[in-house]
Amino acid sequence: MSTPVTTTVDARFGDDGEPPLPWPDTEELLESAQLYWLSTVRRDGVPHVTPLIGLWQAGGFVFCTGPGEQKTHNLRHNAAVAVTTGVATWAAGTDVVVEGRARRVTDGDELRAVAEAYFVKYGQQWRFEVHGDAVGPVDDPGWVFRVVPSKVLVFAKGPFGQTTHRFA
Repeated sequence: MSTPVTTTVDARFGDDGEPPLPWPDTEELLESAQLYWLSTVRRDGVPHVTPLIGLWQAGGFVFCTGPGEQKTHNLRHNAAVAVTTGVATWAAGTDVVVEGRARRVTDGDELRAVAEAYFVKYGQQWRFEVHGDAVGPVDDPGWVFRVVPSKVLVFAKGPFGQTTHRFA
């Protein structure tokens, strides 16, 4: 990511002397994750959380969804999201939370790069083709969104530590 990153550790939530996780290590966690959870907000303020596959690409989180799905409806009125990934354990592993705003991707070159990256990461089942401003099978193309982070929280477990990465 070309945007400057400020990294801090919150000693209140970690073991004494636990250093912050460097940004390149956090990006590696985001790139290698297989499953993520996307949190959006419905028009009435009720949160909507759903698991999905996605990509960490060019400094942002990328995901695909249908134009009629709940998360798409939510994003039409509120672009603020949280994306989480990690492990469902108490004392081992690392969890990451990305906070930011989602924007729709419609540029053909960017869509082609996303389609190729889905295939590389997830295999033949996720071979997408670009159809205008959408990707996927011709009979059911999906929209692509990119979440540009404003803040990323990292929760290390065993040893415990909490890192915050903020972006200018």
